[in-house]
Amino acid sequence: MEPEAETLVNKRNLYAPIEPYSTGNLKVSDVHTLYWEQSGKPDGHPVVFLHGGPGGGTAPGNRRVFDPEFYRIILFDQRGAGKSTPHACLEENTTWDLVNDIEKLREYLKIPEWLVFGGSWGSTLALAYSQSHPDKVTGLVLRGIFLLRKKEIDWFYEGGAAAIYPDAWEEFRDLIPENERGSLVDAYHKRLNSDDLETQYAAARAWTKWEMMTAYLRPNLENVQKAEDDKFSLAFARIENHYFVNKGFFPSDSYLLDNVDKIRHIKTTIVQGRYDVCCPMMSAWDLHKAWPEAELKIVYDAGHSANEPGIAAELVVANEKMKALMG
Repeated sequence: MEPEAETLVNKRNLYAPIEPYSTGNLKVSDVHTLYWEQSGKPDGHPVVFLHGGPGGGTAPGNRRVFDPEFYRIILFDQRGAGKSTPHACLEENTTWDLVNDIEKLREYLKIPEWLVFGGSWGSTLALAYSQSHPDKVTGLVLRGIFLLRKKEIDWFYEGGAAAIYPDAWEEFRDLIPENERGSLVDAYHKRLNSDDLETQYAAARAWTKWEMMTAYLRPNLENVQKAEDDKFSLAFARIENHYFVNKGFFPSDSYLLDNVDKIRHIKTTIVQGRYDVCCPMMSAWDLHKAWPEAELKIVYDAGHSANEPGIAAELVVANEKMKALMG
């Protein structure tokens, strides 16, 4: 093995915490203004981080999977999420609005093209963006694949995952009266859009707790406690539910799979936890079958979260491999 290649393979630990060297707010519509930040190397290879949810927002730890001496690291909070305003707003908030926002941010920062990194909903958005703007994407690193198909929503929100987490499921299900359980996504939609703020908060806490309790192979109490943060959970639950009720705003159930040809040439790594309950491996496998040119890395001792050691390590490795291609 060449020394350089050996270095690439051996680097598996997260990088040290860093602070942004610039931050700002970009007005993308009459309604929405997005928070953005840059860290790492100002003249490095640009990479844009697409957070999950939708509605999850970014966190300082997101910077740590990238080499700050090589990458110009761009994070931003999507419409209604994190530090973007207005908070938890569903107006003018669709997949295609977000795709356009990514382009507006790229142009605003005067970036010709960039590496696109996204996990969970971030993988959905990364696929939608790259299929719309393949000429602006130098590579893709995707984690916890979510294609926003009906069978994926049904698995997680209509009882499938309850087979593995029946205890956590009961708390999620029992907020909804029995006569409304034909579609829990619809029943939660009604409550998350109630005129009564306390009804919204109660639904948001239950929705968020269900996802946080199932995100790790080994339970992570700090993650579960996020559900008690009403500001976080309201954006997380309202925006997620809004997108799921609207089928991701895609014209067909298999839209992202049907358009793989547009990005087949882009160097891509897919990192997937074998025991991911939120975004089960069937979706990563379906994407792999449609797109065998993309590298699929299965982490055999992990669930969904990017913060699980095995997944974090493979994300670092994927970004290290991309460095060799970017030069």
